[in-house]
Amino acid sequence: QVQIIESGGGLVEIGGSLRLSCVVSGLTFSNYNMGWFRRAPEKEREFLAAITGNGGGTYSSEGRFTISRDNSKNTVYLQMDNLNPEDTAIYYCAAREKFPQAVITDGEYDYWGQGIQVTVSS
Repeated sequence: QVQIIESGGGLVEIGGSLRLSCVVSGLTFSNYNMGWFRRAPEKEREFLAAITGNGGGTYSSEGRFTISRDNSKNTVYLQMDNLNPEDTAIYYCAAREKFPQAVITDGEYDYWGQGIQVTVSS
């Protein structure tokens, strides 16, 4: 079955950076678009960044978030810079079947990870 496992979260100071990783198994990784989302306390799930299967197309909600992937490792990354307390949330990685553009709508994704906590200390 499909497994999606996020890592790299934790506690970071204001202005710091984190790189989240997401390892996927159980599917042909390069045939899947990937996305990163987050849910902050008492807020709706929010789109952060997405990437096409071959990595040729990306889209990020903010310049502070950079998505990339390594298809040889079945891994997608989210580099987050200049973090602030409003970035505190559970971060999720998601996969959907190949589409020519990066997909920003959470309802379009087929598989989701369990999520990982990111806390930015104030």
